[in-house]
Amino acid sequence: MLKDQLFDDQKAAMKGGDKPRLATIRLIMAAIKQQEVDTRKDLSDDDVLSILTRMVKQRRDSIDQYSKAGRNDLADQESAEIAIIEHYLPAQLSPEEVAGIIEEVIAATGAAGPKDMGKVMGQLKSKLQGRADMGAASALVRQKLAG
Repeated sequence: MLKDQLFDDQKAAMKGGDKPRLATIRLIMAAIKQQEVDTRKDLSDDDVLSILTRMVKQRRDSIDQYSKAGRNDLADQESAEIAIIEHYLPAQLSPEEVAGIIEEVIAATGAAGPKDMGKVMGQLKSKLQGRADMGAASALVRQKLAG
């Protein structure tokens, strides 16, 4: 399980004195623990992937804000955290692969227009979770269903 891997990597970072990695893994573990407390259940790997994806998205937003404010030191720190978090995510799909999966789902659901967006996104979420930017995928689905 992903949580076990994170726990083992946390111990290794502690023993190895890798403070940036340790701090990031602790942030991940805290987010997982918070979600478990909120939902009162143990999280599956899919739930953990969802948390990791959300953490990467938050950091990308922060990088954008820090860059606009001229705080490159903070933007660099966020970039380093993204690199560590992405280590636990599955390999990212190429834009062509994402487009192909979107085409398959649209065909499978029989989606014909913008009103079918929810149906398509519901199936895409399970196929793309942690492997692609869901915001970009959503924009592509909207574009394909509109045209």
